[in-house]
Amino acid sequence: MAISPTAEGFRAAFRRPSVTLAEIMWRWTTGATAAALFLFGLFEYLNTLPVTNGELLFLRTRHPYLVGEAIAHILRGSLNRIVIAGLFAALMLGVLWIVAASVGRIATVRGLLEYFRRDVARSVSAVGVPDDGERDVASNVSTTGAPLPALLRISFLRAAVAVAAVFGFVGASILAGFASPGTNPQPGLAFFLFLPLAALICWVWWALNWLLSLAGMFAVRDGEDAVGAIAAAVTFCRERTGPVFAVSTWTGLAHLVAFVGATVVASMPLGFAGVLPWRLVVLGIMFVTVAYFAVADWLYMARLAGYVCIAETPEALLRPSPPAPPVLPPVAGPPVQTTIDRDEPILSDMPNLAVET
Repeated sequence: MAISPTAEGFRAAFRRPSVTLAEIMWRWTTGATAAALFLFGLFEYLNTLPVTNGELLFLRTRHPYLVGEAIAHILRGSLNRIVIAGLFAALMLGVLWIVAASVGRIATVRGLLEYFRRDVARSVSAVGVPDDGERDVASNVSTTGAPLPALLRISFLRAAVAVAAVFGFVGASILAGFASPGTNPQPGLAFFLFLPLAALICWVWWALNWLLSLAGMFAVRDGEDAVGAIAAAVTFCRERTGPVFAVSTWTGLAHLVAFVGATVVASMPLGFAGVLPWRLVVLGIMFVTVAYFAVADWLYMARLAGYVCIAETPEALLRPSPPAPPVLPPVAGPPVQTTIDRDEPILSDMPNLAVET
């Protein structure tokens, strides 16, 4: 009987909620730190802005042009400070994310390895599938090593890919702007050229980020360094293409359904914005957002558990069972005579009739 990695991944996410909780902890810690730092920095920056009497006069006129000129003049003097502070905050948040992602990935992958190694060993012994030796070698790998340096390098590469994607968007906007010069502006053509470039950048960023995220599993499982873990992830995708594609597709569809459902639910408080207090509307949107993030993290752990299941399960158990041979109908023999032939001489009641004949 073949094992479904997708079903096993969802089952592992259900049975091991502590693994999902560990994923939520490090993700939400980084997110809460970023949100708090942004709000604190924004309020502090607004408190340091000098406002002259002339700028107040322009603001009180409520004329769009005068108000815009006043705001631009107020922000112009402190723009350098906010840019430098923002770059420094982004750098520190990047360092925090790299460390938190590395430590969190060690905890989650080790928990899933412990679960699947026990479960797969039971399945192999029950089904009686001959082991090819790969699982024994993988099971004997020590999970008490120090994969943190490799994970730090991999997380740094993921952050570098994200920064490169941002610069790619800037470069795409510059290239698209060449199609709309100031002497002959064509914003529609520039936007039409920007869309495929942005889509290509998003796809490349997603593919590299997914591959590096998968490589973190092999850094913990096999004790590989950063380069070896990336090579192991490429080999894993090449040799187990079907199961990996199935797990990614089904979890991706589930994530899409969760996103659409959260969007629909979040739009309901906005529909009552004119009736309900604005605080209640904001609270409802925040609740739906937090619930969606929790479901998204749970689905991510289900996908990671599916990948671990593929890596830990012998290939023979992942193959679909061969179809049973067709049952052939029994071959019909010569018809059996069930009646008595009355003309048979041996059945005659006259003596010596059989001899005479």
